[in-house]
Amino acid sequence: MFPSISIGPYLLQTPGLILILGVWAGTFLSEKEAERYSLNKDTISNLILYSLIAGIVGARLAFALRTPGVYLSSPLSLLALDATALAPTEGLLIGITVAIIVIQRKNLPIRVILDALTPGLAIFMIAWATANILSGDAFGSPTDLPWAIQLWGENRHPVQFYDLIFAVIILGVILKKPFMDFGSGINFLFLFSLSSLVRLITEAFRGDSILWFGSIRAAQLVSLVLLIGTLWLIRDWSINSSTKSFSVSE
Repeated sequence: MFPSISIGPYLLQTPGLILILGVWAGTFLSEKEAERYSLNKDTISNLILYSLIAGIVGARLAFALRTPGVYLSSPLSLLALDATALAPTEGLLIGITVAIIVIQRKNLPIRVILDALTPGLAIFMIAWATANILSGDAFGSPTDLPWAIQLWGENRHPVQFYDLIFAVIILGVILKKPFMDFGSGINFLFLFSLSSLVRLITEAFRGDSILWFGSIRAAQLVSLVLLIGTLWLIRDWSINSSTKSFSVSE
């Protein structure tokens, strides 16, 4: 892969650079989306900042809990600017949780805000997959398939490319807003359900999965729970929106 580039005496980590560009592009797109919903774009920018900080800190701490020996022997490693030493799923959940807390405390329209954030999150998913391609993280299991890639001494499933392809497809679907008529917040839930479904599928080809009870892939179990939860919310929010629309028309 291509984890770094040398610029004179400096070594620039390409995954970190891609993630920074992803945050910038995602924020820009979410601000534009906020204007379409008549929201203050500064509100969106601040919300992204709070969520990003919480998500990064949470992702680093979650990663440290997976490998406690490394950080117990060298606690300052927690502060290292290493984009590969993050737990993305946990970081995303923590970031979203903080965003929801901020939204509720400021009494903002949560579903509209979530819809405004949706395209930005989809862009960041593309950046995350690209960063994994460059770093070699989230690698696949060994395979003899003709499209296998050589990585870490073996031919492996190009899981990072699977993730990138799916992320681009998801962005295209999200931008079309196929369920916009079903009410506010549905586009966000649709993104979350699609992302969970993709992780459920691609995790089966991962070579670095965390196993629970010896054989259960942790990420698949979490993704399945999230998929079921978001599908239930889509149904619930759609029914509530339909009921409100019917009441207004009455």
